[in-house]
Amino acid sequence: MESYDFLVIGGGSAGYAAARTARALGKRVAIVEGARELGGLCILRGCMPSKTLLHPADILHHARHSEVLGLRGEEVRLDMKALQRWKRKTVGEFAADRREALESDEYALFRSYARFAGEDLVELADGTKLRAERIFLGTGSKPNVPDLAGLAATPFWTSDDVLELDFVPSSVILLGGGAIACEFAQFLDRIGSKVTLLQRSEHLLKEYSPEAAEVIEEVLRQEGVELHTGTHVEEISATPDGVRVKFRQGGEVFTREAAHLFNALGREPNVADLNLEAAGVELSEGRIQVNAWQQTTNERVYAGGDACGPHDVVHLAVAQGELAAKHAFGQNDLEPIDADQRLSVVFTDPPLASLGRTEADLETRGVKFFAASHPFADHGKSILMNAKAGFVKILADATTGRLLGAEIVGVQGDSLIHCLSGPLALKATVRDLLKAPWYHPTLAEILTYPLEEIAGKLAR
Repeated sequence: MESYDFLVIGGGSAGYAAARTARALGKRVAIVEGARELGGLCILRGCMPSKTLLHPADILHHARHSEVLGLRGEEVRLDMKALQRWKRKTVGEFAADRREALESDEYALFRSYARFAGEDLVELADGTKLRAERIFLGTGSKPNVPDLAGLAATPFWTSDDVLELDFVPSSVILLGGGAIACEFAQFLDRIGSKVTLLQRSEHLLKEYSPEAAEVIEEVLRQEGVELHTGTHVEEISATPDGVRVKFRQGGEVFTREAAHLFNALGREPNVADLNLEAAGVELSEGRIQVNAWQQTTNERVYAGGDACGPHDVVHLAVAQGELAAKHAFGQNDLEPIDADQRLSVVFTDPPLASLGRTEADLETRGVKFFAASHPFADHGKSILMNAKAGFVKILADATTGRLLGAEIVGVQGDSLIHCLSGPLALKATVRDLLKAPWYHPTLAEILTYPLEEIAGKLAR
């Protein structure tokens, strides 16, 4: 039986970051990955392939709808098979880099699935047993299939299936209202599908402010998505031509039919087959329970990424993997991951980005703060781009002016939010930010308006 200093289960973003960090500390590291392809969720079935598809759909949309700018693009069309070739090439290059790293002689790589056989012992699918001083769980997530009447018995797509489409579906009923649902609803609509989006909550993107969600809702409706919020699905069934969904909204019952059903009702941690009980690793609300150092209820076992959350984003998974490996081997001067620096993005067009604390968070915690916002419809660069949907909002401490949070829904918001992420991490104030030069005319310049408004409130 082989023994290692550090055993990583899962070769995705969190697992690879943990393995790389432990190896840099001079540890003997083994990685267990049972997936058919090496690369992890982000590279193979998440961030990279989805954004590779979204980008040309955005170009297509703007090429067809820029008459006010003097552009005529009625003949522009999308070749889905060519797009899939581009996606496979692009994703393949990213995956090749990760595969080369995992297969290097830096690590002992086991292409298998693993389950615990003890507190420091795992058994692979072929019966091989591995022991380790410390173990890291980075097993990711899988599409969630909730208990909706008829869903399990009705053929449906998940995001994995939509990523592989090489044709334009005639019509799709999409269940969900999170980032995946919104991004793919817009993608499918823009490539030519008739999209019906059903969301249980009163707003899409319930983790964001209602005001920001309303911007995305309005854009989707304007582009042709049939959007229903505040719904309750009563029955899902197959038809000779596709699917039928019966749902209740506002006291009325509606029925919609489409050629395809897309389940975009989130993802769940991929932990069911790990036999966590054998290692004394406990779950909390379906996720692996961890402390501030990514340590599970078994102090020898750590976890990171989608398997433990709390947010399924790559930069957090990487930070968790690095922190876990450093803590596992006693590195000093570590700090827990700061929840006040949370950063998230929805890649709709326009994108929606959030940084730090929300207004609801601050109100719950009793923090006194100033909020100020400014619309893209009243900003020079966005007006001349005809990209006037949305706004920027900044939150700052009412006494010190320190930046506490921000929300941007609007053109290039996914990049603009990074004008504030560094200052927030450095505990900068609105006055600090206003000391910097802001070039005119740029999109970033819009941030100076709420900064100046808050500075004026502080002065008073």
